[in-house]
Amino acid sequence: MYEGRKAVVTGGTHGMGMAMVRALLDSGAQVLLTGHSEANLAAARQSVGDRAHVVRSDVTDLAEVQALGDVVQERFGQVDAVFVNAGHAVLEPVELVSEQSFDRIFAVNAKGAYFTAQRLAPLVRDGGSLVFTTVTDTRAVPGMSVYLGAKAAVRSFAKGFAAELLPRRIRVNSVGPGYIDTPTMGVSGVSAEELAAFAEEGSQVTPLGRIGTAEEVAAAALFLAFQAGFTTGAELTVDGGLASVSAAH
Repeated sequence: MYEGRKAVVTGGTHGMGMAMVRALLDSGAQVLLTGHSEANLAAARQSVGDRAHVVRSDVTDLAEVQALGDVVQERFGQVDAVFVNAGHAVLEPVELVSEQSFDRIFAVNAKGAYFTAQRLAPLVRDGGSLVFTTVTDTRAVPGMSVYLGAKAAVRSFAKGFAAELLPRRIRVNSVGPGYIDTPTMGVSGVSAEELAAFAEEGSQVTPLGRIGTAEEVAAAALFLAFQAGFTTGAELTVDGGLASVSAAH
């Protein structure tokens, strides 16, 4: 389906990012994926072999973001789609949020997303696309105030990029996941018991009665990137109705 297409997936070593990578590869696209953790990079290399370019890049370091653009240009020239997916979340009640943790969450999710898109947008061919990963715009979740604030910024960034890239017919959209079954459930530093409780809570509050899969998020992201030809500045929620439907009781 995507033979001859070239795509970049930041935060592509695991979870939703890796699901995007695999869907792209299975459909014939050429992919460059990034990650920061050496362990995750090694696992990604073992998983995809030589089918994709696996590049270490820290989205919080603007020199590395600049270097990523150089690598993309060297290996691909122009690309058809960029998935700005790298993210970081921790569970911290408001009273425990420190300046350091606040800055880290905004550095990865907001600053990193913005400057990655800024650097790679010139490499997207006219008529191509950018897809940001946000989060479903729903009720507040205890312990996630900073993360949700950073993702709200990303939602606004996507609309701003959509407006500014109109002259090049580059579509810019967001995919907004709800509770998704990934190895970390999108949250760092929690125990297996906490993850299980988080997943159970997700199943209970999601109107469809279950949490989503990384593959379902990937399918939505690829739809926005390649098939939604008359859609820009939009967010497609993949949340089982969490943001918009009341579950029957």
